[in-house]
Amino acid sequence: MSKPQGSNVKERAKAALQDEFLIDAVKFTTERLKNGKKAATAEHGNWEEWRERGRQIRAHTVAHLDHYLSRFIDNARAQGVHVHFAPEGKDAARIALDIAKHRGAKSVVKSKSMVSEEVHINEAFEQIGIESIESDLGEYIIQLANEPPSHIIIPAIHKNRRQIAELLSKEAGETLPPETKVLAGFARRKLRDKFLEADIGLTGCNFGIAETGTVVIFENEGNARMVSTVPKIQITLMGMERLIPTWDDLEVMATLLPRSATGQKMTMYMSGITGPRRTEDGDGPEEMHIIIVDNGRSLQLGDPDFQELLNCIRCGACLNACPVYRHIGGHSYPGTYSGPIGAVLTPALNKNAEEWRDIANASSLCGACYEACPVKIPLHDMLVYLRNRKVERGVTAPGEKMAMKGFKMLMGNHAWFERAVKAGQLGQKLLVRGGVIKSRIGPLGGWTAYRHIPALPEKSFREQWAKLASEAEHSFKPMTDEMKSRMEKIVQDREKGGRQP
Repeated sequence: MSKPQGSNVKERAKAALQDEFLIDAVKFTTERLKNGKKAATAEHGNWEEWRERGRQIRAHTVAHLDHYLSRFIDNARAQGVHVHFAPEGKDAARIALDIAKHRGAKSVVKSKSMVSEEVHINEAFEQIGIESIESDLGEYIIQLANEPPSHIIIPAIHKNRRQIAELLSKEAGETLPPETKVLAGFARRKLRDKFLEADIGLTGCNFGIAETGTVVIFENEGNARMVSTVPKIQITLMGMERLIPTWDDLEVMATLLPRSATGQKMTMYMSGITGPRRTEDGDGPEEMHIIIVDNGRSLQLGDPDFQELLNCIRCGACLNACPVYRHIGGHSYPGTYSGPIGAVLTPALNKNAEEWRDIANASSLCGACYEACPVKIPLHDMLVYLRNRKVERGVTAPGEKMAMKGFKMLMGNHAWFERAVKAGQLGQKLLVRGGVIKSRIGPLGGWTAYRHIPALPEKSFREQWAKLASEAEHSFKPMTDEMKSRMEKIVQDREKGGRQP
């Protein structure tokens, strides 16, 4: 799926900031999700305790990932599952294609899976003539638009009903009104046939339970359950870090994930799939494959700065809280994942630091992502670490290097700093309008194009403090004998338990 034009975050963000509908749509939906999460977590009562428990479960699992992976694989295979390991994204796509070609598959129906987006599975199927259809409504819409998801849980957050109606009308061969009931009804009828025709069902995985080899899928539409029960062959793509040790741990995750993602107490559907259909089962696939995907994840193991990144449960709460994402949307980010998690995960999963050098700057470092994260991942700290590594690897722009050297010299010399402030106070007079700087001049242009800079005050804090201190010194009056006597009496009365007169 194609990304919007622009070679870097700045160019794509600039284009996004010109799209008023995009800004309004993203803000409206993320605000609704934020408020839903706030209400759901407040009703829960002891949310912070559950956050900490979730953090502990994920941290423990990742710290012992080799053990739990081995246990999960053994238990899944004991249930008749074919388990494959994909070191890179292209390996995951190749394994899925080999399965499809070996079974003579003509069509694949998919439920929502960010890993499938990460490894570009749809494009891989299409290249060998296999139809791959998204069954999640949001994913289906952006597939028709030939676009990637712009949000982890709401892939079509940037589309309005009119745009969706145009896409579905083209698919229907007739004009459909921009009414939710009509549009959803058409998609439901269209996709129902695809479920029945598909040779393979492909799903993602929210959690893999190590003690039983079970794949757990959370959803609200019921499409993932059909994908995993109607076709004869099921393929599940699972990031290698998506494990939890036991079913008891799932209780914690089933509490944290829906509340953080959509403000729900629980999702409409939660499916636990342990192997292919048995003789006594009424439905389910006859053959099941799990493809465990590394694709750069193992590079974070043992890294003191980034190992916690693998704790992520893909709820999207950090996107909803992020002021940068809420202004520029998901397509401004260069990789599969957007928002704060994408700003860290994309360079972590890719080895070319030069290619992703500006993504860590798409953050105000306000820490809202950490406060929103149900497993307490310090994404704001990781973004600082990324910026530091960018400098260490020598991929910083020459202009930025010079600016930071100048800033360091300025801040290290009080006299120079005072002169710079004075120069700024004088120089800004040509730019200030109504107490703020709006002019797009030189290096200020990138900032003032979308926000205003407060003007420097006429007097610095040091100057104002010196004046106030001087005035206070001259206005100070020593305590009179009468005042001293009164204060002594008050103290004595208090010591005796008496009352102040």
